[in-house]
Amino acid sequence: MQAIASVRVALALSLALAAAAPAAHAKSAAEIDEQSAAALRHLIASNPAAKSLAKDARAVLVFPNIVKGGFLFGGQIGAGALRVGGHTEAYYRTVSASYGLQAGVQSYGYALFFMNDAALEYFRKTEGWELGVGPSLVVVDKGVASSLTTTTARSDIYAFSFDQQGLMAGIGLQGTKVYRIHPK
Repeated sequence: MQAIASVRVALALSLALAAAAPAAHAKSAAEIDEQSAAALRHLIASNPAAKSLAKDARAVLVFPNIVKGGFLFGGQIGAGALRVGGHTEAYYRTVSASYGLQAGVQSYGYALFFMNDAALEYFRKTEGWELGVGPSLVVVDKGVASSLTTTTARSDIYAFSFDQQGLMAGIGLQGTKVYRIHPK
């Protein structure tokens, strides 16, 4: 009986995420630009490590609002922009699915700082890029952020999460797929 209840809850959450997906997909380019630029400004203003890395980053991929939910089965979805030289170059969607001990609903944003041309070119050429596959990726937490400077930064890509709201067991970027979209 408990297994059937778990499956029902997982199915209900999956349907809720699926219902949210068309709304997320319907965002216009202008909405994604505005939200991505605002989220990046806020991150840089509130995080000294992000501010330091932004000066030397070749590009920043910003996902201002990711919706994540699950109960045993989970998923997340969001839209964002690749910003190069302060302007949007392209638009992307991030999605993932997961299975395991998890429960809750959460929204958050994340930004990927591409620190060299090789990592940026790898990303541009890869269809359906999976975070954690390819160039080295460092997820910056508060402990790392306090000692991270452009002198100590040696990885290809740095990931920052921000504006977390809701309750979820944790945030993981491993296994997250990112692919290019063409919003209206």
